[in-house]
Amino acid sequence: MTDQPLPDIRTDVPHGARIWNYWLGGKDNYAADREIADAVSATFPEIVDMAFKSRQFLNRAVRYLAGEAGIRQFLDVGTGLPTMQNTHEVAQSVAPESRIVYVDNDPLVLAHARALLVNTTPEGVTKYVDADYHDPARIIEQAREILDFSQPVAVMFMGVFGYVPDYDEARRIISHVVDATPSGSYLALWEGTSTSEAVVRGAQAQADLGSPYQLRTVDEVAGWFAGTELVEPGLVPLTQWRTDGVEVGRPEPIDAYCAVGRKP
Repeated sequence: MTDQPLPDIRTDVPHGARIWNYWLGGKDNYAADREIADAVSATFPEIVDMAFKSRQFLNRAVRYLAGEAGIRQFLDVGTGLPTMQNTHEVAQSVAPESRIVYVDNDPLVLAHARALLVNTTPEGVTKYVDADYHDPARIIEQAREILDFSQPVAVMFMGVFGYVPDYDEARRIISHVVDATPSGSYLALWEGTSTSEAVVRGAQAQADLGSPYQLRTVDEVAGWFAGTELVEPGLVPLTQWRTDGVEVGRPEPIDAYCAVGRKP
């Protein structure tokens, strides 16, 4: 686990990316993060499985987008700390010329991104944008330096809106970014859902320790895809989106819903 703080990083204040890193078995977290992570997993043990299932969905979605959908540009907003099979690694393994822009504004994420999120193919491009997703105009402005917004882009928001209390604010962010992309672009997104008493108790435990996470209803997550055409099988739990038979862990439905939608 990280013992020496990096510049400008508040190690005494819990951070969502580092909490998630701990659940995934990573070492880039601090005592404040681990305290919350342990409290939530004590109340809702399934959160650890959810962390891994969310990464598996990301991998399947990117493989689909780079493969069947033919997408060559990816905008991964709120990417978090580098972990297993990151977006650029998956995309460039399918289509070596893929261009990936990661977006986050956490200094620890930035430090690791600069070191680890490096191109895996000579044909492709992998870059990191230091920006807050509450400022989508800045994201688009900087992403345009890497991505061609006259060609389809896959916009990704992977479990990031639990830290946005206001539902309409999250919808504004999504709409601003997706509206900047042309027809044939895609939105890939998952979010934790209030679909069981256990997950609600886990979210309450996290809020009680100073790191609130806003669960959404399934209908609320569906609303974020308004204006897109959902790829089969539509909006489903993480464990039910185009599984490929090599998943690790339990196959049961989980309290997080996901989808991939195409912009007509």
